[in-house]
Amino acid sequence: MFFKRKKKEENLPYLDIPSPLPGKIIPLDQVEDEAFSSKAMGEGFAILPDSGKVAAPFAGKIAHIMEKSKHAVLLEHESGVQLLIHVGMNTVALKGEGFKAHVKSGDRVKKGQLLLEFDIDFIRQEGYSVITPVVVPAGQEAVKTIEQINAAQGSLEETVLRIHF
Repeated sequence: MFFKRKKKEENLPYLDIPSPLPGKIIPLDQVEDEAFSSKAMGEGFAILPDSGKVAAPFAGKIAHIMEKSKHAVLLEHESGVQLLIHVGMNTVALKGEGFKAHVKSGDRVKKGQLLLEFDIDFIRQEGYSVITPVVVPAGQEAVKTIEQINAAQGSLEETVLRIHF
């Protein structure tokens, strides 16, 4: 006897984005780096992290990871929507020191999977901010609108952005 498989989830016209790391949500326009605060990089939010662990906010694939500096990762959803997680301000200058990548470009990841770890104390001691922008890069055809959801504290359980297709 054959049974029809039920779909796991409907094809929703939007994607909810929780924070990829716990901490205080900060409006993007309050970030000290003008590339982010001016929204030239795209729409999103920033987070002042409570811990140095970045998890995948949705299932998808690693479109790109900064291999040498390990400070940023570009995650792609099955819809084609991409999300940039950029740990700290100007932390590329640390050349990977204080960072550990748990994924590489092309890897498939599950929601909640550990992507990056970073040493908050080390980064601060080196004189860098750990404020982490989470941005939907500008110019994506799949994205119709981006809705900010009022959240004060970031977690993988609470939606911060809703991306409409």
